[in-house]
Amino acid sequence: MKQIFSLVIISLIIISCSSPSKKQAEAPEQQYLMVDAKTRVYHDDGTRTYRPYKPFKTRTIEILAGYETPEKVPVLNQYGGNTDFKEEATGFFHVKKIGDRWWGIDPEGNRYINIALNSLNAKGSDGMNQALKEKFGSKENWMKETIALLQVYGFNCAGSWSDHEAIIEYNKTAERPMAYTINWNFMSSYGRKRGGTYQQAGHTGYPNDAIFVFDPGFETFCDEHARQLLEYKNDPNLFGHFSDNEMPFKFKAIDNYLALPENEAGRIAAENWLTEKGITKAEITDEHREEFMALVGEKYFSIVSKAIKKYDPNHMYIGARFYSNEKHHEQFMRAVGQHLDIVSNNYYNHWTPDSAHVQEWTEWTGRPFIVTEYYTKGEDSGMGNISGAGWIVRTQEDRGLFYQNYNLALLESKNCVGWHYFKYIDNDPNQKGVDPSNVDANKGIVSNRYVPWTPMLDKMKELNSQVYNIVEHFDN
Repeated sequence: MKQIFSLVIISLIIISCSSPSKKQAEAPEQQYLMVDAKTRVYHDDGTRTYRPYKPFKTRTIEILAGYETPEKVPVLNQYGGNTDFKEEATGFFHVKKIGDRWWGIDPEGNRYINIALNSLNAKGSDGMNQALKEKFGSKENWMKETIALLQVYGFNCAGSWSDHEAIIEYNKTAERPMAYTINWNFMSSYGRKRGGTYQQAGHTGYPNDAIFVFDPGFETFCDEHARQLLEYKNDPNLFGHFSDNEMPFKFKAIDNYLALPENEAGRIAAENWLTEKGITKAEITDEHREEFMALVGEKYFSIVSKAIKKYDPNHMYIGARFYSNEKHHEQFMRAVGQHLDIVSNNYYNHWTPDSAHVQEWTEWTGRPFIVTEYYTKGEDSGMGNISGAGWIVRTQEDRGLFYQNYNLALLESKNCVGWHYFKYIDNDPNQKGVDPSNVDANKGIVSNRYVPWTPMLDKMKELNSQVYNIVEHFDN
């Protein structure tokens, strides 16, 4: 589907400061496009609707203040790393702070930005499966052609819920392999075995939003579960391990645990904690809530990190994809950061990432971050677009403009070493048994019949292909 003209009314706004200093006056003035988008509204009955269109300020490559499109971009190696800058090569991906900027470092020692796409897999409805067969002939050929497509558009990794086994098989003979991640679902797997979990929109639910981290059997389970990592420990194409997805690390965790049944390990642990503090339930303050929230996080991440590093010391532990307010609580983030190589955050409801947030995450944890889930949905796709998060915009080109604006802010922060866009393929309303957040939305870079959304991809490529030049621009 190709869009020639956008339906959006785009205007240019020049932002200037009153009484600028000489340095400010000489600096290029930043211009913005105005792109229309709809934001979500949550209702008490659990439903969600969208507000009317509203214009949002949007930076793009074309109008980035002081930036000129380079005549030459750096030579990239097979991983997508910048060969102009060489650091220590360990044979595996890792991160390093160089000056005041955090970098990913690829297995050959090149500076690297992780540009990933989530859900690179071929699981789908009967209609999707038939379309795959007609267009690609086989799953193997689908993977080959899809990775080639992603690499043309500047992606260098597959994020959560991707078919990592098919990617590994592809990489065995590929001149240019695709990096990948694995989500091991430590807590949710333990919960399924133990009993008590249930499906929520987008993630696993737990009783009272209280994860089973105080269960006496959890640590033993994690050690056994992590033995699976041995199979991957020597693969240079593995970017890192996620341990879970969107768990409820809640500010009122102490209240939630105390409301569990009397014989639950979590409630017993919470009651013992109150006894150690010498306080009653009625005396709990917000300071206590902050402290207990951090305790829950520290216990989970210390147990899981120990298991991961025991069986795979070569690869990074890249977190559990924080999705709620936990990432805005300093005490919690300081507690968990000591166990992570990279902090992973699913970050919605921000057209442009908040400059304070992207600084706090690294200041508090001492680690760089990646944004592991965000997206927009195009109204011109003809899809319902009610399920899931994300903004609604008018056109596929506008989706690409959002992508540029969002990621420019991440690169500008100097603390971000990559992003994982959600996701590869659109939802199919005819697919049965899917997560309720994945019912009817235009989330993908291809339609649910494997047709690329070219106007969006063109804008993505424009940024992805210049990412190292843009970093140099911001740093200078």
